[in-house]
Amino acid sequence: MDKREILKEFSADPEKYYNVKLFQEQGFVRKSCTKCGRFFWTLNADRNLCPDDGTDTYSFIGEPPTSKRFDYTQAWKQVEKFFVKNNHTSVSRYPVVCRWRDDLFFTIASVVDFQRIMGSKVIFEFPANPLVVPQTCLRFKDLENVGVTGRHFSSFCMIGQHSIPDLGGYWKNECVDLDFRLLTNQFGIKKEEVVFVEDVWAGGGSFGPSLEYFVRGLELGNAVFTEFQGELGQHTTLDQRVIDMGAGLERFAWITMGTPTAYDCCFGPINQILFEKIGIDSDSAILKKYFTEIAKEIDHFDDLNEVRRLAVKNAGITDNQLNKMITPLEGVYLIADHLRTLIFAITDGALPSNVGGGYNLRMMLRRINGTINRLNLKLDIDELIDTHIDYLKDTYPELDEKREDVKTILKLESVRYEDSKVHMKKKAEKIREKGVPTVDELITLYESDGITPEYLKEVDAISEIPSQFYSKLSDLHQSEKKKAIRELPLEELPETEILFYKDDPMEFEAKVIKVFDDQVVLNKTSFYARGGGQEPDFGTIAGFKVINVDKHANIIVHKLEGGTPKEGDTVSCKVDETRRANITKTTPVLTY
Repeated sequence: MDKREILKEFSADPEKYYNVKLFQEQGFVRKSCTKCGRFFWTLNADRNLCPDDGTDTYSFIGEPPTSKRFDYTQAWKQVEKFFVKNNHTSVSRYPVVCRWRDDLFFTIASVVDFQRIMGSKVIFEFPANPLVVPQTCLRFKDLENVGVTGRHFSSFCMIGQHSIPDLGGYWKNECVDLDFRLLTNQFGIKKEEVVFVEDVWAGGGSFGPSLEYFVRGLELGNAVFTEFQGELGQHTTLDQRVIDMGAGLERFAWITMGTPTAYDCCFGPINQILFEKIGIDSDSAILKKYFTEIAKEIDHFDDLNEVRRLAVKNAGITDNQLNKMITPLEGVYLIADHLRTLIFAITDGALPSNVGGGYNLRMMLRRINGTINRLNLKLDIDELIDTHIDYLKDTYPELDEKREDVKTILKLESVRYEDSKVHMKKKAEKIREKGVPTVDELITLYESDGITPEYLKEVDAISEIPSQFYSKLSDLHQSEKKKAIRELPLEELPETEILFYKDDPMEFEAKVIKVFDDQVVLNKTSFYARGGGQEPDFGTIAGFKVINVDKHANIIVHKLEGGTPKEGDTVSCKVDETRRANITKTTPVLTY
């Protein structure tokens, strides 16, 4: 679907799609940006520019719009307190490893937690209604921006505010009112500072209007009202309308702290350790000016290197300041960000590798190691891991349980990186002789030899890292997962009869419908599949161990170890009752 066409249609009828009760009560007026034409709602009748183009954009750096100050963990406590007080259930985050979606390696948005793909439809399973969740999300398409722009992260907390209105939840009026009061009452932002921008969201065959809300040019959240399905003009209303409000916790902290970058207020004590290593005051006037400039320009250019050069020029940064201050800061921000992402991913069961999403994790660790070498830093990675986890464990206690595993895995990976350097150096010399490699050639070098663009830049084999490298690598591996799913020929198979919605027997007999290598489809099953962050059942089928269970549309696929039965056989199946009991105690799910 063309989002521009949907937005044009919706903006032509603002009373139907955007004019909520709050706007009428508070006196918001609708304006069209005189520069870009976007429609927005504001309490300032003299304002003629949207938040992206306004003269106040990013003016909160050095001068936050509120007297209240909250860092990353404190900001979540404020958000949680507000929504719980307003009759929401606070739900613990789901894993960043997205086991319940066949088409995703990692959880990329809070609403993904509750999505189940059933054929061509997306069904929502909420553990409560309404709810709020501090969902850690992983995204790798903008990896080159991390540490450079002041606001891009490889992992971030999406505050998910979700409601199904037709099953006891609420809809637009209540959602926008809550979000406005969160900003003004809970965080102490003056109501005149808040601007709502009209937009739309579309994906997975459904779409709906959305209202993005900004303060001084910083988008804090986006309230999406997923309401329709089908093609524009022939669309129908969804059986399950859903409010999908996603807000950036890092940005909530940043707007109240007014630090030069969001990194300064979101990584806790680890920043001080890293700043001391490079001997830089991160709160200087120079840095405030520079990061304000780069934040303003980043959305207007495709080439990050060009954005960086323009920010240097506009901020009056000298070559000496760039080399002695900006570049080292970018490096330590990268280290802090990537390490936090690796801690979450490894805690949730992912490993750096050359397979699937593991590519991104290995890439990030090598970027960490390369940055440490380039800046000649003497860092104790175990100390940094402990510092991150100690800061985050009150919000995410599960990280504490896996800290030693994280340390062990990262040590092993770092040793592999060091061992490969002799081979990498020889390859780099050949590249230097051959000339500037294309993006595709750089991807091949990374996939075949583990050579990152950062390493090639470090040894002067390339002068700049192409801005398309990370987004293309991310797209490549995500598309490979989708392709692998499509190649599993399930289309002609009948739907699995799901017994755990009925009598739920722990022992049963079933017929083997199909065998794919070590995977088996039965005509019926009582084995729970992965879903909603919940682990699958284990047990036996025909005496063979069941080591994983996945749901593809309405077909349950069992992965076996030690062999498989034959197609057409009727087999005895047994669910591990002890494991089932432990699963249901720790991860209850209510289906709406």
